[in-house]
Amino acid sequence: MFTKRPDPRRRTLGRVAYAAVVSLLVSLAVWDAGSGDSGGGARTHLTLMAPAAPGGGWDLAARESQQALRGAAIVNNVEVVNVPGAAGTIGLSQIAQRGGESSLMMITGAVMVGGIELSGNGTTFEDVTPIARLADDYGAVVVPADSPYRTLEDLLDAWRQDPHGTAIGGGSIGGTDHLIAGLLAREAGIDPEQLNYIAYPGGGEVTTSLLSHTVVAGVSGYNDFSDQIEAGRMRALALSADDPVDGIDVPTFVEQGYDVSLPNWRGLLAPPGVNEEQRAELEEIATELARSPEWADTLERNRWADSFMTGDEFEAFLADETGRVHEIIEELGL
Repeated sequence: MFTKRPDPRRRTLGRVAYAAVVSLLVSLAVWDAGSGDSGGGARTHLTLMAPAAPGGGWDLAARESQQALRGAAIVNNVEVVNVPGAAGTIGLSQIAQRGGESSLMMITGAVMVGGIELSGNGTTFEDVTPIARLADDYGAVVVPADSPYRTLEDLLDAWRQDPHGTAIGGGSIGGTDHLIAGLLAREAGIDPEQLNYIAYPGGGEVTTSLLSHTVVAGVSGYNDFSDQIEAGRMRALALSADDPVDGIDVPTFVEQGYDVSLPNWRGLLAPPGVNEEQRAELEEIATELARSPEWADTLERNRWADSFMTGDEFEAFLADETGRVHEIIEELGL
């Protein structure tokens, strides 16, 4: 078991649970009032669900998709609703219950794979309809600008000396951030079971914890920290990409001698029960989005890597990714 600080986590989880319930009730009211297939299908009105709080990576992917779909005139009306909680699995459970609703898609990604493994709620990718993989984002390890740790090796040296006293902040338990922290600990010769990982509902909360020095270092998508890095309030020590990323002047873990590479991919799912014609239309919408100039601009601005796929290829990827993340979770003792 990973070591956790009971009191702060208990307070945090309580706040997260309350916020998730409130957001879920609001989101369901929005769906009941404005979604469904009565308005002419997905081309007329499409709802994109971000299974996370506003301001995080999934929310960004949903709202960037919304703007590109509108700008390219692919869909007449696109709305975004947020249903946060449990590494996206609350949102996953919700779309699994909306069988046949072909004007609804949900943002998914690598974080949800770990969430499914650890949530125990029984809902998996097999209970919904895979539509497309869109792009890859990358996680970063960062510290406050006034941190004594100037390099990744500085941080790891201190971490090795005091694993329990080195609090690492990140997103949901079992999510990409957590796995990156665990893999890095293992690669650095630290027992992953001694990892003092503090989970937050999103990148915004991780940023707050870093700037208030509640945690020593943070892990989240690079874009969650980019404004603070550019403003000089944070320093990025490493990136989780296989290779250097254009536009991001941060060395990868691999470049620094640590075999940690874990892209945070983003994709789209639809409810179960959509027929072949409806699924084909949703895949066409995703394909037109991925090929649009508006989306090309989105990829460049956010420094995302294009990893578009759909159909059988995407289904096979989900199966492989589920197996890979399961193995990592088993290895780290989660």
